[in-house]
Amino acid sequence: MVNDGSTGFTLPRGATGFFVPEDGPLPETDVRAFRTALHAAARIAGGKVGELEEKAYPRSFHVASIIDHTGESVILCHAHHPWIAFAQERRDWYREEFRSAPPWAHAFAETGFVVLSGEQLATPLSDVDTSVLTQGEWRQVRFYDITTLGGVLFNAWD
Repeated sequence: MVNDGSTGFTLPRGATGFFVPEDGPLPETDVRAFRTALHAAARIAGGKVGELEEKAYPRSFHVASIIDHTGESVILCHAHHPWIAFAQERRDWYREEFRSAPPWAHAFAETGFVVLSGEQLATPLSDVDTSVLTQGEWRQVRFYDITTLGGVLFNAWD
């Protein structure tokens, strides 16, 4: 489903990429499913899949690209929840540098991912249900001055 940002967002456990060992490991997004969706999207876009970088500490997401006649589109895939976002450029962390989903983004939704809109990712944290965040996660949010949903989801806490 492509989320248009008109509904509230509740952060689930693992949204920041942090976890408490006593609570067990976080869920993992299936990288093969992400790769499959990338190839389907590239076919629809009339392009090709560029480089795919799997999550590496301290990043909370995988990053890939699709190259077509309009240039390179950067795709972010959260490492612990099946969320997809689009960015202007490759980075290790994001705050508000998100783009609107391109017309071929439905290929991700059709394979079980949730495509987050640029508007939704820019949602202030004050408008997000953050009740699941631990004190340690809030320390990181404050330390890095993260103020948006996208900044919490697509980050590289150190």
